[in-house]
Amino acid sequence: MSDTLPQSWRPVLDPVLSAPEARRLGGWLRAEEAAGRTIYPPRGTRLAALDLTPLEDVKVVILGQDPYHGPDQAMGLCFAVPEGVRVPPSLVNIYKELESDLGLPPPGHGDLSAWARQGVLLLNNSLTVEAGRAGSHAGKGWETITDACVAAVAARAEPSVFILWGSHAQGKAARIPELAQSNRHLVLRSPHPSPLSAHRGFFGSRPFSQANAFLEAQGRGAIDWGV
Repeated sequence: MSDTLPQSWRPVLDPVLSAPEARRLGGWLRAEEAAGRTIYPPRGTRLAALDLTPLEDVKVVILGQDPYHGPDQAMGLCFAVPEGVRVPPSLVNIYKELESDLGLPPPGHGDLSAWARQGVLLLNNSLTVEAGRAGSHAGKGWETITDACVAAVAARAEPSVFILWGSHAQGKAARIPELAQSNRHLVLRSPHPSPLSAHRGFFGSRPFSQANAFLEAQGRGAIDWGV
């Protein structure tokens, strides 16, 4: 893993990255690239979620599973794609719920950097994936690193919102004691926004207004969810 770790996350992640599991992950990624396999997102963007959202600024955590595995899609933020790339189906449904919840019209792009810069940590469980192979980097060591990120937010005194869409995100949160045992934070659970499950309770869950109501009540300020 060659991307530079952002300064605000170093006290949390330096010990994790020096552990054998993280070193194995780095060696494995280098070997995969040396073997000619295409890995998304490209180097320099794999830690974009941490770059754009310093630990001390986190207000909301949205958990994804792994990056998009198609060309030009992954940009280091869960659910997001760069401007000019077709908005993926799950993000289309997120925008539908955003419009229903807050009356914000769907934007014509999928870049969620504006959320990240306001304190929305858009974190995937695995931060890389092989082209065309969804879930291919699961279990390779990223989970230890991203678990540490979530645990660091949960351990902070400032109340935050954790938005858990689908069983994968909910399972990740459940294995982090600092979050599972905390009454300080707001944890919002619903089905995943994918077309396969959005109609089972994602639509109508109103995560954006609930998050803002909680943040304002805690004196942390609402998120402008417009992108």
